[in-house]
Amino acid sequence: MKVVETQNEDYRHTFQISGKERTLELQAGSEQIKEDWIKVLNDAVANFQQRNETFLIAKKVEEAPLEVPSAELGLRAPRWIRDNEVTMCMKCKEPFNALTRRRHHCRACGYVVCWKCSDYKAPLEYDGNKINKVCKDCYHILRGSSDSEEKEKKRGILEIESAEVSGNSVICSFLQYNEKSKPWQKVWCVIPKQEALVLYMYGAPQDVKAQTTIPLLGYLVDESPRGVDLQFSFRLSQSKSVHCFSADTEELKQRWLKVINLAVKGLTQEDIEDTNSAEHSESEACE
Repeated sequence: MKVVETQNEDYRHTFQISGKERTLELQAGSEQIKEDWIKVLNDAVANFQQRNETFLIAKKVEEAPLEVPSAELGLRAPRWIRDNEVTMCMKCKEPFNALTRRRHHCRACGYVVCWKCSDYKAPLEYDGNKINKVCKDCYHILRGSSDSEEKEKKRGILEIESAEVSGNSVICSFLQYNEKSKPWQKVWCVIPKQEALVLYMYGAPQDVKAQTTIPLLGYLVDESPRGVDLQFSFRLSQSKSVHCFSADTEELKQRWLKVINLAVKGLTQEDIEDTNSAEHSESEACE
């Protein structure tokens, strides 16, 4: 069994227990209670494995893998992505709606997909080889067939999964966003480490495609814009492009401004650290 922490803005103090046949997500009453449970469960798993030579020593898992390895499809119960973590089908990337494109779960990988992408069935070993609803990709893997045309298709700049960049980001969080006369909307914002000068905006933390991107280089930053009714707001502008953002707290706003003020100049935090390191080395050499 594996015990890992999970994070979601709508569900605090959660953790996941996954075994071969089932995966459970539990919610504690406080962060301390959650940590106590995780410690006790991990200790119990470790003690059990030490006393049984037939079990491999489990590696410490720091975070729950989003994607089930192909070799494990159907063998273990997947982690189900929550409905509120996505706004679009995780396979075809079409936005969900209440009438024609509703949410379904693939029983093999746990992804949230639309009815078209879940219109496949395959036996799953962890469920006693019963026939279950699965997505197109898992169907091809479980059946041993290929879907090379889809795999070889190159991803566009927006077709980068949120979880992929959020796990290796300079900064990421929810922000309120407003453009021109459109109403404010809550978006998941990410600046990836590999593209530290680009801001990605998603509808939700697990979306497989960004709604839009903003290349930050050359933008003007207004840290206290006038005419904005939200408290912790800031504005990015360049020519006719104007983007307004608002954070939940002043501390979060300042964290974003620290990164963005570097990015608009073509710099990253690593650039500053490298410069400081070089200046420090030169100073020591002179002494």
